[in-house]
Amino acid sequence: MAAQLTRIISDLHFGEHACRIGRLPQLSPLLEGVTHAVLNGDSLDTRPGPRPAHTSETREAVRAFFSREVADTTFLTGNHDADFSDRHFLDLARGAVFITHGDVFFDDMVPWSQDAPHIRRLLAAEFKARPAHLRHDLAHRLAAFRRVAIQVPQRHQSETNRLKYALHYLVDTVWPPQRMLRVVHTWHIAPRLAMEHTQRHRPRAHFVISGHTHRPGIWRGRNGLVAINTGSFCPPLRGQCVDLTDTTLTVRPVEYRRGEARPGAPIAEFPLAESGSFPKTVP
Repeated sequence: MAAQLTRIISDLHFGEHACRIGRLPQLSPLLEGVTHAVLNGDSLDTRPGPRPAHTSETREAVRAFFSREVADTTFLTGNHDADFSDRHFLDLARGAVFITHGDVFFDDMVPWSQDAPHIRRLLAAEFKARPAHLRHDLAHRLAAFRRVAIQVPQRHQSETNRLKYALHYLVDTVWPPQRMLRVVHTWHIAPRLAMEHTQRHRPRAHFVISGHTHRPGIWRGRNGLVAINTGSFCPPLRGQCVDLTDTTLTVRPVEYRRGEARPGAPIAEFPLAESGSFPKTVP
C-alpha cells in the first residue's frame, strides 16, 4: 500500500491579483504524491462583490482542479470563503493535530481591517441572539463567524485593474498608519491566541495549524503545544505547507521555480507519536 501523505496549505486567495498563482496548474508540483490535501481557508473570495460571474467561475475552477489533482481534498472555510464548505475545522492524527483557519481566535475576526468595528457589531448581535454558553462552543462560535463573514463585502479583492488594485490594497492594509501597527500587534498575539483556543477546545492536541494572518512561523508554548501558521500565497510574506504521515509532521516552505509552486526542504520535523517533543530543525 502506498504511503499516505496529507499536505496542508492555506490562504491561496486564488482569483485576485495578489495571488502568486495565476493558473491553478502552477500548483500541480506542490500536490505530487499527496493523498489528502487540506486547504485551510481563504482558498478564494466568495463574499459579495461587483463581479459575481468571476466569483462563480473561480469557485468552480478551484473545486474542479483539486478534485482532479487529489481525489481526497478537504476544504475548510476562512473569512473570505465562508460558504465554500460546511467544514470549519479538522482534527487529524488521532486528535494530535487541530486545524482551523484562525480568524475565530480574534473577537473581531480581522483586527487590522477597516471592517473590524462593523464585524464586532455583527458578532455581538449573533451571540446576543443565542444562549450565552454557546459563545465559547467551538462549532457554534465558528458558525457565527461564518454567518458574519459572508456579510462583509469584498474590497480591493474585486478590483480588476492591477494599478488600482495595488493602490486599494495599500489603502486597505496600511492606511492610516495605525493600521500597520494593528497588523504587527496581531502578528505578535496570534500564536498565543491560537494556543489558548486550542487548550480550551482541543486540550489533547499537540499541534494547532492555522493561517489567516499571512505570517508564516512555528511557535512552541510552555506546555509543549506547537502553533504553526502556514502563511499565504500572497506577497510580501511567503507560505509554508505542513505534511502529515502516520508518524511525522513536517513543515516545508512553499517555493516557486519557473512559475510553479513546490515544497521546499524541511524547516522542522516533529514526531507525531510523542507529545511535547522538540522539533528537529533542519538547516
